[in-house]
Amino acid sequence: MKQSLDLKIGQHLTITPQLQQAIRLLQLSSLELQQEIQEALENNPLLEEIEDENSIREEPIAEPAGEATDTADEDYGESGEAASQDEIAVDRDAAIDDDAFKEDLIGNENWEDGYESRTTSTRQEGDGDLPDLDARNSAPTTLREHLLWQMQMTPFSENDRRIAEALIDAINEDGYLTCSLEEVQQVLGEPAVEADEVLAVLHQIQNFDPAGVGARNLAECLQLQLRSLDPATAHRDNARKLATPEYLVLLANRDYKQLKRVMKLPTETLQEAIHLIQRLNPRPGASATSAHAGYIAPDITVKKIRGVWRADLTSSASPRLTINREYERLIRRGSDSAENRYLQDKLQEARWFLKSLSSRNETLLKVARAIVDRQRAFFEHGAEAMKPLVLHDIAEIVEMHESTISRVTTNKYMLTPRGIFELKYFFSSHVATADGGTCSATAIRSLIKKLVEAEKPEKPVSDSTIAEILSEQGIHVARRTVAKYREALHIPPSSQRKSLV
Repeated sequence: MKQSLDLKIGQHLTITPQLQQAIRLLQLSSLELQQEIQEALENNPLLEEIEDENSIREEPIAEPAGEATDTADEDYGESGEAASQDEIAVDRDAAIDDDAFKEDLIGNENWEDGYESRTTSTRQEGDGDLPDLDARNSAPTTLREHLLWQMQMTPFSENDRRIAEALIDAINEDGYLTCSLEEVQQVLGEPAVEADEVLAVLHQIQNFDPAGVGARNLAECLQLQLRSLDPATAHRDNARKLATPEYLVLLANRDYKQLKRVMKLPTETLQEAIHLIQRLNPRPGASATSAHAGYIAPDITVKKIRGVWRADLTSSASPRLTINREYERLIRRGSDSAENRYLQDKLQEARWFLKSLSSRNETLLKVARAIVDRQRAFFEHGAEAMKPLVLHDIAEIVEMHESTISRVTTNKYMLTPRGIFELKYFFSSHVATADGGTCSATAIRSLIKKLVEAEKPEKPVSDSTIAEILSEQGIHVARRTVAKYREALHIPPSSQRKSLV
């Protein structure tokens, strides 16, 4: 085969390192962005954070201007067209504005119906309304560690301590014993222990905190918790009678007529016993396990200013960064030494980083304001007024690609007077209505939740009835669609929502 050289003209797509950095920053959450900025400040001496507002000489970038460079679909589109370095480079006088986050976060706590959490002896409440800083900052405690600590405080013999350790190892995170006593005997091996010895140690562990730990089934777990209550507790004896395997099956099936017949109790007494059972914890191990709470830092705040809903960046989403002027002057006067070349590289990296941050903030703010503009009815009237919205709609408004909108709305949160919502919450599919219009799936879910909340406990509405009610309001949805939305709201079916009164 003869070798030859040919000259061909063609085009190919290239993603520059600057564009990769811009894409990566765009999809970071607020907390992840703070970590990224902190790493950049530690690794780049040319970057510094502005703390004194009076020292800012630059014109801050608070919001995207009409002709500001944004991360358009050429930057982040599926087509993958490369952005030029001129678009990535940033002027050294650019800085990012810090919109003060002044409003207090007031959340509405919606407590689900169910058991009341029992305070364990190892959790001490702080004085007054002060937060429990020790519990929040300490390392997470497992149920096994909690039980082993109590075992060390119990006067066990060496043999009983060996049995207790085996039993504690067999208790799962929910607090239940996951193996039989015979299996524990086999695990212990030599010297052999009797089944009565294992059972006696298990009864000791069942007296540990939290109440109900070490149970072998749900009925035993409830019995242990009821036994720990004050004997003078109202309806305690009826609840202990109800917390048996055969009666719990009837209770799970909502067969109240059969329960009243076999237990020979009036409706009011049976209802009080059921309420006492419902206040118990079916997973006692969870109350003894501490874990670090997850936090959400909103990227956007929405306020109504002079009758107009307006979205703005929070301080966490728009930190003030600038280039160190002293180092910049040294670079200008420096020679062609290794140290000066190092500073020149860091200066270019700092400019790219600031440009990527500026582009991220402009894109995020532009998308958020487009969402607020389309969903004004939601902010005025709630979820029932949510309009159908898809990524393509916002992409057309801001003239960006759908992939960019998807990145911007992932793990980004908006603080509104109605609570904190992920930006993706405002996107929902549409359902045709009788008058030829459309209704969003979010609005339908809100209507279903409202109908369930208003139902009679003794006669809950079925999925078919909900579909008929929505049809009367001009929203035609199938029964299976109602069931799908109901399950998404974690609402059990009507047969499981039935109550005595």
